[in-house]
Amino acid sequence: MPTTGKQLFTTLDADGTLTVALEEVTLADPTGTQVLVRMEAAPINPSDLAILVGGADVENAEYSAGKFVAKLPASVNAASKARHGLKLPAGNEGAGTVIAAGDSPAAQALIGQRVSCVPGSAYSQYCLADAALCLPLGDHSSEEGASAFINPMTALGFVETARADGASAILHTVGASNLGQMLTRICLEDGIELVNIVRKPDHVDLLKGQGARHVVNAADDDFYEQLTDAIRTTGAFCGFDPIGGGTLVDTAFKAMERVAYERMTEYSRYGSNQMKRMYIYGRLDNSPTVLTRSYGFGWSLSGWLMFPFLQSIGQETVARMRQRVRDNLTTTFASHYKTRVTLEQMLTREAVLDYRAMRTGEKYLVTPWA
Repeated sequence: MPTTGKQLFTTLDADGTLTVALEEVTLADPTGTQVLVRMEAAPINPSDLAILVGGADVENAEYSAGKFVAKLPASVNAASKARHGLKLPAGNEGAGTVIAAGDSPAAQALIGQRVSCVPGSAYSQYCLADAALCLPLGDHSSEEGASAFINPMTALGFVETARADGASAILHTVGASNLGQMLTRICLEDGIELVNIVRKPDHVDLLKGQGARHVVNAADDDFYEQLTDAIRTTGAFCGFDPIGGGTLVDTAFKAMERVAYERMTEYSRYGSNQMKRMYIYGRLDNSPTVLTRSYGFGWSLSGWLMFPFLQSIGQETVARMRQRVRDNLTTTFASHYKTRVTLEQMLTREAVLDYRAMRTGEKYLVTPWA
């Protein structure tokens, strides 16, 4: 029979008014490969914030019970034209218990099991998910499994991408994040050199305490020298950056080229022929990406998205990655949360301003039934 519960929606009007609100919805019984999940935990990831708050002026928004209304700046709203008038669910991933299923064997096998899932509507009390994108958690709790997809599969995806590029070392520009800490643990396990960029001394201590060998602080006066030395030691000519805006990618390219140039045996007006690759996988900074192109012609900058990547590598590789996540959910792929909030609490001014800041190590977990 149909199931009713609270669900969060976000709507952007043509005039730039962003409304984020809880509604009562009724979900039809699952069919085919669908399962109905009673959601118990869902993280607020940076990837969720694009439709949850975007570039809205949340400081001056109108807040009420289970709802806030904010305005987008004209430039941001113009860039979001394709979204005008759409009421979208939010919450990429989460975990809960399967309480009903469609008639496919894969779906039926999940009834009664606690699973992590990627429904795109995880900020809800109930959601429909595809059985193929559900990972049975066994004895793990929903909190332990809430972040079992986006960050773990992204970190593993970086390693797979680097290997496909022929790289033996990786550069990551937000080393102290939840994802960055996972990547550190993966690289230590797999014998891959990793250069971590952080922004605070305690982040240096955090990663080195976890065994990281190459951690450089972007706030230090000699950051560029530190970065160059780390690339010189590791040969990290392949990097991943979620910031996007500003000059950090440019700085990484410069340091890579400096090391490559040192290794040249003959002068070339075109710079080194060492291929230098950077992948942007987020937009923590919406300002333009600044490139000075002072690093020869052997460089490549492109975007990186998890779902297109997973579609490109085949089911066998995806299954291997998912099994590794499940086997190491409380160790290599453990996530840590600053605080837990209900669906109503996540829409308060205090919470929105806090998680919108996306500070390292301060991830929120939404618990719909708390």
